[in-house]
Amino acid sequence: MQTAGAEKWVPRDGGMRKVRATLGDCRGCELWEDAERAVAGEGPVRSRMMLVGETPGDHEDKEGHVFVGPAGRLLDRALEEAGIDRSDVYLTNAVKHFRFERDGKRRIHKTPSAGQITACHPWLARELELVKPALVVIMGAVAARSLLGPSFKVTQHRGEKVELADGGTAIATVHPSAVVRSQDFTRDLGLFVDDLRAAVALLD
Repeated sequence: MQTAGAEKWVPRDGGMRKVRATLGDCRGCELWEDAERAVAGEGPVRSRMMLVGETPGDHEDKEGHVFVGPAGRLLDRALEEAGIDRSDVYLTNAVKHFRFERDGKRRIHKTPSAGQITACHPWLARELELVKPALVVIMGAVAARSLLGPSFKVTQHRGEKVELADGGTAIATVHPSAVVRSQDFTRDLGLFVDDLRAAVALLD
């Protein structure tokens, strides 16, 4: 399905409060039709570190907050092990509405399409303009596609310093949900924490 894109809904004046207030009005793609709400980013507006995930999940869509489900609990654990205080970082997603398919009463996460990722990018771009982070931690393939393009492979370049289109500094890693689902949880949690520690080192 052709998507209109979010650009005309993204406020160009005002601060993050206005972004959060207007996000729910967005009709830039069709995901708003089935999701309960658009889920805005959270955290200090001038954080040095910004973490970008993929899309809200079932818990986030219901509660209206980022990273409050199983992946969020895993992220909290990894941040603590890496010496990062969650309250010091800005957390958001590349796509602001939950995409899912139904399995009976359950809502099963479905990866956003390339068109949906592109349509939602103006919201993320505006957050980057307002937060002005010294470092962006890109978590997962959807976030990587939004910020680094479709050719970037997280598995090949995780933990490496990369440059964003706006000249900003970033580092890519897997999405915490991949660790939750891992067949080798201890190993993959350790690798994820290592990537977060590498991010901290880039800020020093």
